[in-house]
Amino acid sequence: MTIGAVAASGRALTRAAIAPVPTGAAVVVVELGPGTGAMTTAIEQRLAGRGRQLAIEVNARLARALSTRHPAVAVVQADAAELGTVLTDRGIAHADVVVSGLPWAAFRPQQQAQLLDAMVTGLSPDGVFTTFAYVHSRWTPAARRFRRELEARFEEVLIGRTVWRNLPPALVYYARRPTTAGRGTVRDQLRIRSARRRSWTSSSRLCPST
Repeated sequence: MTIGAVAASGRALTRAAIAPVPTGAAVVVVELGPGTGAMTTAIEQRLAGRGRQLAIEVNARLARALSTRHPAVAVVQADAAELGTVLTDRGIAHADVVVSGLPWAAFRPQQQAQLLDAMVTGLSPDGVFTTFAYVHSRWTPAARRFRRELEARFEEVLIGRTVWRNLPPALVYYARRPTTAGRGTVRDQLRIRSARRRSWTSSSRLCPST
């Protein structure tokens, strides 16, 4: 899979995307598709020397340049779908935060599913996965399908405010608490969620408020 975006992330989008990274905390943060390193720099500043920061970049030239500019960051030339292997090879059980700059619209549905499954496997139970999309594509069938894929794998999926100052304008997805069941199909997960909602509704009717 190739990694890239329409343009480098602007400062406002970068701040929104890395918001879940705790300031100065000893956590493991993985960046997928760092490209030229706009978010890499911001994450490094936010961690302030604590924890561990990894950046997975499939493009060899970009990976070399990033490694030179950020010697304290573990830059790995690999496919983002190899997240689990990258962590295991470095003795890391799970990442606390995964920040993605991957161009989801460029991937086929099967590739998206493969990548998201890697996120579920690689994140800690309370982990957070963030990624961004451009506003002009938010309501396309592909974008709606992508959100369903996220909702099938995470307990909570939120969309942040539109970052109008980015070119093009973008929004950030915040997906929290990966589910082990998320490795199943989207249809299976949506069926489970629907059943839970029906069960909750039935219980509410049987237990009127006092």
